[in-house]
Amino acid sequence: MASLSVEELSCPVCYEIFKAPVLLSCSHSFCKECLQQFWRTKETQECPVCRRKSSRDDPPNNLVLKNLCESFLKERNERRSSGSEEICSLHSEKLKLFCLEDKQPVCLVCRDSQKHVNHTFRPISEVALSHKEELNTALKSLQEKLKHKKIIKGKFEETVQHIKSQAEHTERQIKKQFEKLHQFLRDEEEATITALREEEEQKKQMMKEKLEEMNRHISALSHTIKDIEEMMKVNDVCFLKSQWKGEVQISQPDPQMPSGALIHVPRYLGNLQFRVWKKMQDIVQNSPVILDPNTAHPDLILSDDLTSVRGSGNKQLPPDNPGRFDKYFCVLGSEGFNSGKHCWDVEVKECLYWSLGVTTASNQRKGFVFFKTDVWSVRYGLSVVSGFPVKQKLERVRVYLDYDRGTVSFSDPVSNTHLHSFRTTFTDTLFPFFCSLYSLRILPLNS
Repeated sequence: MASLSVEELSCPVCYEIFKAPVLLSCSHSFCKECLQQFWRTKETQECPVCRRKSSRDDPPNNLVLKNLCESFLKERNERRSSGSEEICSLHSEKLKLFCLEDKQPVCLVCRDSQKHVNHTFRPISEVALSHKEELNTALKSLQEKLKHKKIIKGKFEETVQHIKSQAEHTERQIKKQFEKLHQFLRDEEEATITALREEEEQKKQMMKEKLEEMNRHISALSHTIKDIEEMMKVNDVCFLKSQWKGEVQISQPDPQMPSGALIHVPRYLGNLQFRVWKKMQDIVQNSPVILDPNTAHPDLILSDDLTSVRGSGNKQLPPDNPGRFDKYFCVLGSEGFNSGKHCWDVEVKECLYWSLGVTTASNQRKGFVFFKTDVWSVRYGLSVVSGFPVKQKLERVRVYLDYDRGTVSFSDPVSNTHLHSFRTTFTDTLFPFFCSLYSLRILPLNS
């Protein structure tokens, strides 16, 4: 096999290794398909090499040549798979050049063949170096992307843990709040049943006294009847000498059934659920604004009922989601407004500095650009952010938003003093915002 060259195992028509070779009577061999194609083109059954006519339409298979070609291809594939193949498969010459048009390595014989006429060639080492440099640049880019994706993956994993922590904490708070309601209902149930039992005891005692009085009357009457019956048995003279003169006096009137003797059932069952619900309003509070923990700066801590915020003293580790403040110590309300009138009071008496008001949903929360646009606010103790400055220390600030009229007003509800108003035209959804490292609290509606 080593003594045979690629040319000897190549078809004279297609110049490729023989595929299903057939043998003509002139001793020349060709690929069966190549020969049939040649005959169809020439419209004559002649040998493509010596032009001798063939007497057979279907030449016999050249099994010896077929086996040689299969053995050659097998050995070449084994060399390629072992990594040692650097030889041209057509000419068994060393691959030294790279055809820029065909984008493949070639040998010196390939360069001079008809297939590569007018093609441009470069040394393989030169082209490989250029390609390796390009590939190395792409590799570095892919490595950076991989590193970046791993960082993102880590953040996603942290977010999954934070979601789990959020859910567990929220579930505990839900159970805690419902337990308060359950305890209130249990207390109301116990108080209502206690009142019912007290009324039951009172009215049973009253009827017991009436029964004792009636028993006394019955006993007195029974004795009177017995005495009369005994008197009726004596003779007439004794009877007439007695004190009985034919009249019987009933000195005491019959006891009457007292008014309201029965249980006042409507007092306990009438509108029971409504009455309990009305009393429940005394223990619950309705806040006009609820804070959104997913927007809070990592240094801020929100109360369990999400109505107050304060500085934590040490940075928390919530996910750096797109909607979270990362520079200013701010947090947004959970509900946006795009119509109507809205009002909320904020307790600021414990704050050395603060800023509060409304902003648009699209306002940038990352970096130091938040206060540069789409913010309508008042501030105290701050000089580096926008907003109307308040010079006096306040206990409360009232924010009044009339979206449709394009008005945001601020006032002091304690002294009933107007602080400032903004007038504009709103086109975006507005969210309440609060900024401070000191304790801010949104007051309930009934305060």
